Amino acid sequence: MSESSHLIAPIPAIGNLEQVTDIQLARYAELIYHKSGIRISPQKKMLLSNRLRRRLRETGIADFEAYYQHLRNLPPGHPEWNAFLQEITTHETYLFRDEAQWRWFRQEYLAQMSAEAQAGRRPRSLRIWSAACSTGDEVYTIACCIAGALLNYQQWHITILGTDIGAGAIAQAQAGVFGERAMHLVPEEYRRRFFIKAKDAAIWQAAAVLKKMVCFRQHNLLEPLRTPPFDLVFLKNVLIYFDAASKKRVLENVRKLIKPGGMLVTGAAEGVGEFLRDFERLNPWLYRQRMPVPVAEVRR
Repeated sequence: MSESSHLIAPIPAIGNLEQVTDIQLARYAELIYHKSGIRISPQKKMLLSNRLRRRLRETGIADFEAYYQHLRNLPPGHPEWNAFLQEITTHETYLFRDEAQWRWFRQEYLAQMSAEAQAGRRPRSLRIWSAACSTGDEVYTIACCIAGALLNYQQWHITILGTDIGAGAIAQAQAGVFGERAMHLVPEEYRRRFFIKAKDAAIWQAAAVLKKMVCFRQHNLLEPLRTPPFDLVFLKNVLIYFDAASKKRVLENVRKLIKPGGMLVTGAAEGVGEFLRDFERLNPWLYRQRMPVPVAEVRR
């Protein structure tokens, strides 16, 4: 079946489509799970229907069934897969979400890194991964905290990598532009120092000092990420959408990229403890990779 065989325009009835049927919901749920590891529950029928309607309008495809068949016939790298998965997996996000975690990051983690560097116990370098970063809100929050709280951060080699399954989300993240809603928790001092406000709109542009620290890549958490390991990984508010098998697969990929003694920040209610036996749980959302046992101690 050719790709163009489903394209029909204009389709004035699209706005009047009702929800997907139970059978269609099950088919889409299986497709989404296979591609992303995310489980769509029956309770998400209305949400899924609303998000699918946006793809129907964009593509001009007539109905839910035709769009499903269209997806099934697309090659893996087709741009519509990116658009579809981004539509399905995009969730509300904003800078400085979960204030307690950012307080820990500024006041404890960065303070410790600075003290260790000054004492010569670690190099002045820091690698951080924001997994499932969506439109980059978390990435720029990390950069804000570093620029605002890490002593002499300009003398450090800082890498903050943001990854997301959606190509469109990554493009937005690279732009570093945020609306007032996304900025509502950003401290006033950080707004003045690290963002540039548009003259005629409530739009904020991340300053160059932040952009120097950040980079972005498209990545599916179900697949290994080819990169050197990290000191700290943020994997927040995404695993709640995964079942046990997918969580295990994602965390196997993530744990391999955390340095010994490195840290993992998760959401507080994501149920990951059973998959992190080799990590020390410091609180409901914070884990530390255990250091390897010295060979001499093992022999003893």
